[in-house]
Amino acid sequence: MDLTDSATEPADMAAQSTAGQDSLFNLPSHPVGYLAIVAALATAGIHLVLGPRVMGFSQTLGILFILNGLGFLGGLVLYSSRYWRPELFLVAAGYALVTILALFVFQGFSLDAFYMQGSLNPLAVGSKAAEAVLALCAVYLYTASSP
Repeated sequence: MDLTDSATEPADMAAQSTAGQDSLFNLPSHPVGYLAIVAALATAGIHLVLGPRVMGFSQTLGILFILNGLGFLGGLVLYSSRYWRPELFLVAAGYALVTILALFVFQGFSLDAFYMQGSLNPLAVGSKAAEAVLALCAVYLYTASSP
């Protein structure tokens, strides 16, 4: 897709979002918005699936996993609603970055944080990659929506 297409211009994005004010929920006006949704769904799903498993050895950490997953889902609902504002892209990016840092706070500040019992943990890598993609998408969408 050509990024110079008129549908991706910031002025057109604002016009599309204004035109969609009649409905409570709207689809993203930029293709990067769809990538952000996929990334948020991926990390939310991983955290919600792992939450009950983690609760088996740490109730606090299990609850944090579930709350984090619900936080990403709540952000998606807000993003798709008419209440979304461009400044919230920065909140989304910050939230995603904080969840990346949280892994290192709980597992240690090294690449060993991505390992579990000596093996690479694909769910940890996948969730943190999705969160990094989400943060980058959110920053991009914020800059694209700025006048």
